[in-house]
Amino acid sequence: MERPTVARMSELVPQELRVLVAVAHEGSFTAAGARLGLTQSAVSHAVRSCERKLGAVLFDRGRHGARPTPAGERAAAQARRILGLLDTLPGEARGAAAGQASGTLRIAAFRSAAVHLLPPALERLTVRHPLLTPEVRIVPDVGRGTAGEVADGRADLAIATLDGSTPPPGGLVTAVLLEEPYALAHPAGAADPRALPLVDWTENCSSYTRRWWSEQDWIPRATVDAGDDSVVLSMVARGLGMAIMPGLALLGAPAAVAVTDLGPRRPSRKVGYATAPELAGTLGVRALIRELRSAAESVLDGSIAV
Repeated sequence: MERPTVARMSELVPQELRVLVAVAHEGSFTAAGARLGLTQSAVSHAVRSCERKLGAVLFDRGRHGARPTPAGERAAAQARRILGLLDTLPGEARGAAAGQASGTLRIAAFRSAAVHLLPPALERLTVRHPLLTPEVRIVPDVGRGTAGEVADGRADLAIATLDGSTPPPGGLVTAVLLEEPYALAHPAGAADPRALPLVDWTENCSSYTRRWWSEQDWIPRATVDAGDDSVVLSMVARGLGMAIMPGLALLGAPAAVAVTDLGPRRPSRKVGYATAPELAGTLGVRALIRELRSAAESVLDGSIAV
């Protein structure tokens, strides 16, 4: 494919970016056209235009539909971020004049953060910025997790677990909100909690606990993969086993669940936010970060220490 010139790359227009994103999401030109109100031929023309301007094949076409190539995956992620920034432009302009954030704010969070940090933060945010509309998606904290949603342009801000040993995807801006310790959750009154079967869930196998976990010869192989931490707590409350869980997941645990300290060398994990550099200074993201910091302080002042 002909190498693009700077002039040609600058000719990319928002409608072409929207087509690129729609095809990547739908997996076919026809479905993308239906989503955007365009004909299949118009979508095909826009994709060919993007490929010509970028100098790369963006989709593999075939009977399966249209699958993004590695170049297409990257281009779609960047297109989502560009379109997201364009979407903030009207609200930023109005907000600069009125001192109020407005528009849509897309948030990705894992379950326990969504339960304990988001509600108080969003309550204050919407009171102070009534023209701002938060949209929340719950994303499992595995793989690229919630930060990956921001890197790929599907969210403006993520509440994420932050691993200091690896950089966040996509050059994101991150900061820690709180550090939560892990503890042993077990049925109240259990004579020997450590002898019980282990109930676990996929999100719990992380770099924060892996080394500590490997050093503990008393932890058995998990007999139940419960899907998420709320199911784990329910099973522990029913006497079906014990679990090793982070502090946020243990807030509001049923009375039938007892929580025991794992000692001075217990593992912990850092919970923070991640946002794109181009969004970090926008009114909505800045306002949400302020409220998340306040919510994290309230949690730390309460019962997160176990």
